[in-house]
Amino acid sequence: MTYDKGPYDLGDHCHSWLLPEGRWGESNTGLIQGSGESLLVDTLYDLTHTAEMLQAYAPLTQHHPIRTLVNTHSDGDHWFGNQLVAGPEVQIVASQAAAELMTEASVQEMAAMSDREDRVGEFIRSVGGHFDLSGIIATPPTRTFTGELNLDVGGREVRLIQVGPAHTPGDVIVHVPDARVIYTGDILFIGGAPLVWAGPIARCIAACDRILDLDLKAIVPGHGPLTDKTGVVRVRDYLEYVAAEANKRFEEGLTVEEAVASIDMSRFADMSEQGRIAANVLNVYEDLDSSRPREGRLQQFGRIADFELAAAASGKED
Repeated sequence: MTYDKGPYDLGDHCHSWLLPEGRWGESNTGLIQGSGESLLVDTLYDLTHTAEMLQAYAPLTQHHPIRTLVNTHSDGDHWFGNQLVAGPEVQIVASQAAAELMTEASVQEMAAMSDREDRVGEFIRSVGGHFDLSGIIATPPTRTFTGELNLDVGGREVRLIQVGPAHTPGDVIVHVPDARVIYTGDILFIGGAPLVWAGPIARCIAACDRILDLDLKAIVPGHGPLTDKTGVVRVRDYLEYVAAEANKRFEEGLTVEEAVASIDMSRFADMSEQGRIAANVLNVYEDLDSSRPREGRLQQFGRIADFELAAAASGKED
């Protein structure tokens, strides 16, 4: 899915920065202008990409400086660039559940994954080799909340709505009611397969329904191009389908690996990152079997890597 690098004017003093092609690490940000100040939605995966984004926003923030930064969740491609925005006059906001994971250890964990001499390291380097995680100083939120929080951004209401645990434990969507604009974080991947790290998958579906219930003219996903409600429905359809198919195979006694291999995903063949099905089916199984030990991010990446590397090898043979 081809589209241009941002910034994009969404109208009513709302903007977005899109990072094509919206694949691993290639996330989007937003800027909401009020009277004399702005709110930034998310930073990017490394300092170089974050600096480029901030420079592009500079004409907008010159007279409306960033006074609030909202991180939609705890994945590094939405907050590792925070240090370039932080300062005594900037409030960094996230859900309490997200903030608990936004640590120096999480920065080190992701940086270490690309150095691994195994299938996970090979996969991470293949999808994220154009990012440089050096020099990142963990810069966590200075304000946290649970549930909902309304912010005043230069006289404008901005609603923060916690919909996690879903994609991650603390997902937040950012709604600007007067502009009918929403920034969804990784509740939405447009063009790529949805990904459920934390779940349960039912909460990701519920988050899509929450977005669909709002009066909106512009929807900024966490990854991929701008969309409308048809894009939200497409994500929800994928999640509902995977949940139903995984449930059936769980009841039939299939293993996670057998379930992943047997689900026909041809309806969604146009989506990139097909390997995410491995993590998504695992999430359903973990939800259905409370005695099953939950796998960590390294193990989840391992399942995705196995799927993607096997698919790549099969493609070469063909």
